[in-house]
Amino acid sequence: SVRITLSLPPDIHGLLADYAAIHAAEFGKKTPVNDLAVLMIERFLNSDAAFRRARKSLRQPTSQKE
Repeated sequence: SVRITLSLPPDIHGLLADYAAIHAAEFGKKTPVNDLAVLMIERFLNSDAAFRRARKSLRQPTSQKE
């Protein structure tokens, strides 16, 4: 794991807290907001097709990019 620190606007933090409360009610167990945020970011990155395509070009050797 890599630890990072994020600063969130209060309204976004409130939304995440609400999401965590709803998630706990739905699934019967509390999940920390931090853990939910990680899962949300992962899902977002995995669902972004343009990001996946662009990321492939980052991994190609320079001679293949031209």
